[in-house]
Amino acid sequence: MASNIEDKLRDLRAIIDKFDAVCVAFSGGVDSALLLYVSHEVKGDRCLGFIADSGSLPRRELQDAASFGARHGIEVKVVRTYEQQREGYIKNEGNRCYFCKSELFETLRAEVEKSFPGENVGLFDGFIKDDEGDHRPGRVAGRENGVISPLLLSGFSKADVREASALYGLETAEKPASACLASRIPHFSEVTPEKLAQVEMAENALRDLGFSNFRARHHGDIVRLEFGPDEMEDAFDQREEINKLMRAAGFLFAAIDLEGYRSGKLNDALKGNCSRGS
Repeated sequence: MASNIEDKLRDLRAIIDKFDAVCVAFSGGVDSALLLYVSHEVKGDRCLGFIADSGSLPRRELQDAASFGARHGIEVKVVRTYEQQREGYIKNEGNRCYFCKSELFETLRAEVEKSFPGENVGLFDGFIKDDEGDHRPGRVAGRENGVISPLLLSGFSKADVREASALYGLETAEKPASACLASRIPHFSEVTPEKLAQVEMAENALRDLGFSNFRARHHGDIVRLEFGPDEMEDAFDQREEINKLMRAAGFLFAAIDLEGYRSGKLNDALKGNCSRGS
């Protein structure tokens, strides 16, 4: 496995070049942005990006993803997905991502056939080494649909992705980690359009206040706010304004999590084999 960025990029290009054309599941995040950019570098107009639009995708992320494609001359198509019609997704019993990714990849498979009928097409996702230790039921859906993870196969970690993105001068190089809005809802609590809208409104308000590394977790009438260590002091200083904005988003109470933001926190109970968790 390659040990430095240039070697990893060489291996990544070689994987991409095995296909007649490639389609990238593109979220606008740092990982899939690098994958889409390098795929386009290798395949040119034989590369397409696909953004899955649904109620769990923040409007800002949709706009950022579309802008990335336009800025770099990459064709990015928006496809509508309907994971919220799948019972397993709504129930959110620890494997919500399986149903979400099944909807996504089945939709993209149909798009691949329409865009490049009968060709040897690689359907790619942005899975990386860092994701292997987390609870990722969506990986099963990926395998079932023949999805390939070129960044993982090339040995990319998150640090590698950021370094390579900086080498290319990509605007996403330092972009904070993101995830769908449903990831803010604890397992075993139903995912509803109303909850997703509340979370999006709360997080938009925090971003407008200048915060960049945070999560707004939905716990019924309570929103639990996680901030990165460098933003915790600012959060306490602005707690009155934050409280007002969280009430405007439909929450009765706002709580700041003293542990702070940590990616995948809601998955800890599942990895510890607990029956319930948040």
